[in-house]
Amino acid sequence: MTPPDAPRASRRRRKIVARCRSIADLRAAARRRLPRSVFDFVDGGAEDERTLTDNAAAFKLLRFQPKMLVDVTTVDMRTTLLDGPSALPVIVAPYGACGFSWPRGDHAGAEVAEAAGIAYAMSSTASVALEDIAARHQGRRWFQCYIFRRREITAELIARAEKAGFETLVITVDLPVGGNRERDYRNDFSVPFRYTPRNVTDFALHPEWSITTLRNGMPTLANLAAFGNVNDVNATASSVGRNYDPSFNWDDLAAIRDRWRGKLVVKGIARGEDARRLVALGADAIAVSNHGGRQLDGALPTLFCLPEIRDAVGRAAEVYLDGGIRRGTDIVKALALGADAVMLGRSLLYGIAAGGAVGARRALDILTQELGRTMQLLGAPRLADIGPHLIARSDLLAHLDPSIARTLLPEADASPAVARPEHHYEKDPVS
Repeated sequence: MTPPDAPRASRRRRKIVARCRSIADLRAAARRRLPRSVFDFVDGGAEDERTLTDNAAAFKLLRFQPKMLVDVTTVDMRTTLLDGPSALPVIVAPYGACGFSWPRGDHAGAEVAEAAGIAYAMSSTASVALEDIAARHQGRRWFQCYIFRRREITAELIARAEKAGFETLVITVDLPVGGNRERDYRNDFSVPFRYTPRNVTDFALHPEWSITTLRNGMPTLANLAAFGNVNDVNATASSVGRNYDPSFNWDDLAAIRDRWRGKLVVKGIARGEDARRLVALGADAIAVSNHGGRQLDGALPTLFCLPEIRDAVGRAAEVYLDGGIRRGTDIVKALALGADAVMLGRSLLYGIAAGGAVGARRALDILTQELGRTMQLLGAPRLADIGPHLIARSDLLAHLDPSIARTLLPEADASPAVARPEHHYEKDPVS
């Protein structure tokens, strides 16, 4: 029997979601609905959570200098990603164990992506099987795969994704070992789930989540179920990388590239030299990511890494930014510094946790409206009109934080505008 879709939100929950005006509002709604242990799993990062915090804070350091007297009656947010149309410069990022936020919540993300005309990247640690996503959702489907110690698991997952018709493979390379997620330890949170006095009390204080979860069953990592005891594959969430392969290297990635016939995205890159090598290896796109701050604490915010990687690959590969996107203005800033698109993880997951597909749709609607409004206010009616000329020079930003301004915009002190790869201006929207 085919598993059912994700349950729909109640009328009360739909009203709660409808009142949310920002991603921060959806985060607050998710926090009220979820037990603390589950919310912290979604919301938290590694150790002191500096990387988690800095990813979002980096966007706040930039300021716009808009152009005026431009006809912005309509804006065109369409683009082309990996030779296919995308209604927005946005990709739904892979997120694992989504079923804890909403039963079979992966369907909610895929449903909203399909309706919006954007790509959905499914995690190999999703709560539903990849074949089920492929059978129910006809949009652009990408499959993200981790590299497990048991290499046959990785190989079979990739083969299943190809057979199911996923067009693009996303290989995550920034998880050779798991991060130290202290919130999960404190909350006794693990995958598979273990009942303890601490979290049972927590569940009792959140009856809406508990009743829904009891009706639909405690989530599992469905793609890994065929490999026996899931606990042997994916240990506690706070040490999620324990069964991933720390020996994975360039030769291993090249072997995957040789076998996979579709497009290849490599996610987790922070250095230009690595990006150049990936282009030579045959990667079609680079996802600048630090795993949302969930693994290495103290890593440079992804926005700071973006210009170096854009310069390194030039026109040879697409570049996506992952991490810290909470506003439509953040999307514009990422595009201005060199991204072809952004990947939305927590922003959509807060919506799913707040109201399933209704919440995910609300999250994407909020960001889409903010993106369009920001483009109008900046005098940029097309994505191709977004460039470094809309960002204030670093010398004008120096009073905020001189060191950070120089890191982000190293050439700005010597010229009126920040140098940006030429190819961005040539990337016209889909006609």
